[in-house]
Amino acid sequence: MKAGGGDGLLSRWMLSLLVISLPLTVIGEWLHWSEILLFWLACLAIIPLAGLMGQATESIAILSGPRIGGLLNATFGNAVELIIGFFAIRQGLVQVVQASLTGSILGNLLLVAGLSFLIGGIRYPIQTFNRLAAGTNASMMLIGVVIALVIPAIFTLQRPAIGVELSVGVAAITWVLYLLGLFFSLFTHRNIFNYAQDLSDEEAPWGMARSVGVLVVATLAVAYESEILVGTIEHVSKAFGWSDVFIGVIVVAIIGNAAEHSSAVLMAWRDRMDVSLEIAIGSSLQIAMFVAPLLVFTSLAVGNPMTLVFSWPEIAAMVLGVALITLLSLDGKSNWLEGAMALGAYVIMGIGFYLI
Repeated sequence: MKAGGGDGLLSRWMLSLLVISLPLTVIGEWLHWSEILLFWLACLAIIPLAGLMGQATESIAILSGPRIGGLLNATFGNAVELIIGFFAIRQGLVQVVQASLTGSILGNLLLVAGLSFLIGGIRYPIQTFNRLAAGTNASMMLIGVVIALVIPAIFTLQRPAIGVELSVGVAAITWVLYLLGLFFSLFTHRNIFNYAQDLSDEEAPWGMARSVGVLVVATLAVAYESEILVGTIEHVSKAFGWSDVFIGVIVVAIIGNAAEHSSAVLMAWRDRMDVSLEIAIGSSLQIAMFVAPLLVFTSLAVGNPMTLVFSWPEIAAMVLGVALITLLSLDGKSNWLEGAMALGAYVIMGIGFYLI
């Protein structure tokens, strides 16, 4: 997004966090510090690195034009979750990966949208956004979350052995539908969506060479930190008594999305709810219909198959999350009370995942 006072402050804060956490992680691994300390240092390092990756991707998107830019943002907006998921699958932590996907979807739908409604609603009593775009995204969420994740869980109750084959088929169809959705929003019906126009109205904070360079370096750094993070999850789980599901749904999901979360809330504070919801709901769509299928295919390649058969608490939480945000966005308006309701739902689900 176009740099402003708030963006500058956020960038300075993230840069300070990165300068402290990244070297300490390298030193800590070399000196064999405790796994718990390394886990938190890796978490702190990934947050600003994700912000740098997001800003670099957005700069490249703006410089590439609205259509290519929209495609780049729609395909690389959740690269951090993809990288963390890859290393976790390679370590055999499939349940953590599934839980982190659940957490990313819930975090974007309820936490990010809820904070955006709440913070924006404090400054503006009623905020409006594009009902047609919100309705289309809601329909895609019904396909990508409700149908694509509920069907494997139901059918494997009858025959558990079909989990992998069914997941591959669902992943392939979901991926195709996601690509068709991109073509719909960026080409045939782009007049309905404001995101491509928003890109064309923005000024890239960095040039192309700098953006590409930052993206490459930040991606390598995220890969390094993700490997440390994943390698310490088991120790953190035992030390704090946290389940793999809780770590994935809450901790890993928030870390991977923290930078994006702040951007959505900042856009809501500026009364740009179309952009804020595009970040929140669009990111959930990308997780459910692009990242999850890609991780299914990747898991087969590394020999640790991951299915789309999620636990029933995860499925219930995601279905209810989609239903709530759909109801809240039907009228094309938002206020602080709706934000509080979404946040309340997220906290209730978080308590449940902590206790199971």
